[in-house]
Amino acid sequence: MQRPVVMALVWFFCLGGLGTWFPFYTLYLKENAELTGAQVGLVMAMLPLVGILGQPLWGQMADRTGSRTHLLSVLALCAAAGYAALILPESFAGFVVATAALAVFSTALIPSCIAVTLALGREGGARVFGRIRVWGTVGFLASVLAFPELLDAWQSREGFEALRGESLSAPGLEIMFPVTAIIVAIGGLIALALPRGGAVSLRAARGDWRELLRHRPYRRVLLFVLLGYLCLQGPQIFFPVFVRSLGGEIETVSRMWIPMLALEIPLIAYSGATLDRFGARGLLAMGVLAGGLRWTVCGFAPDLSWVWPVQLLHGVVVAGLVVGGPLYVELVVPERLRSTGQGMLAMVGFGAGGIASNAGSGWLVDQIGVWAPYTLGGIGAIALGLAVPLLLPAPRRPE
Repeated sequence: MQRPVVMALVWFFCLGGLGTWFPFYTLYLKENAELTGAQVGLVMAMLPLVGILGQPLWGQMADRTGSRTHLLSVLALCAAAGYAALILPESFAGFVVATAALAVFSTALIPSCIAVTLALGREGGARVFGRIRVWGTVGFLASVLAFPELLDAWQSREGFEALRGESLSAPGLEIMFPVTAIIVAIGGLIALALPRGGAVSLRAARGDWRELLRHRPYRRVLLFVLLGYLCLQGPQIFFPVFVRSLGGEIETVSRMWIPMLALEIPLIAYSGATLDRFGARGLLAMGVLAGGLRWTVCGFAPDLSWVWPVQLLHGVVVAGLVVGGPLYVELVVPERLRSTGQGMLAMVGFGAGGIASNAGSGWLVDQIGVWAPYTLGGIGAIALGLAVPLLLPAPRRPE
């Protein structure tokens, strides 16, 4: 099997697993586990909090050993075990511990996929990366659409229908944990077929990572991504709770991902062409501005009819910020530090920015209202997007 096909399948299953977990986990914590908004925010903050340490350490291990593909498989299989273990907790403290244990591996999985994909497709650049990475979005979409059907079948079999009501929209939702584990584990097993030589096995010397922190473009993109995730991450985490507050059900949350991913698929597939036309800074600016507009409209929305159309902007956010950030980093880091550079980017953005955003959004939901993170985050993201020419220099590698 050709390398791009194998890597595309890894993306399909690794992000496909997220499609059965990410859109519904906060809803499970809020309704099924009966946690408060602040507690949900703190549980979700464990992912970026642990990622702050885990992501750069796993990246350094990959760069120092050159075993990037082997490490990718290990991360996926261990993350699968972490997803399965989430079915065990029965208290707030239990969910904190289990989510933190999951984060040790899961938060480094996507940066590892990015680094391996960029190394395998180095001759084709961003164009090859986009054509491989898009299969992750396809897998996510397939899972997020199929899971409610699976849940309905599970509820009918176990007799959960009688429990559905005003305070509990999805009884039996814990089935998501073993399902997610199985899907991600398949991705980890497929990763064993990836090659282990060539550009994917380049090694860095001890202490080389300090070169990144001395490089101005890299420092600036870390700051930009930190602020971008601060504005946008928390509202995304609480999106199922937000949809419920406007009268939606779990099926609504699932269907809402259709417009969210419909534009994302072509934008990621052709992200290389977009990079050639607008540059890495243009991608980042478009992503943050789109996210700001999306959340601002949601914050002022009186009902779901306002929310549906702006979910198309989610695809621009992913192609601009989530993909544009790694592509900018690929242009400014030496190849031997590819995994470290991507790991540190995830640490600062998803990690530090995500911690503050998730915890802050939970506090705003409890103290002000479920609309507050969307209004404040949206306005902040629009201001950040307009400031791109001032914050980000043109990408270049260290001399």
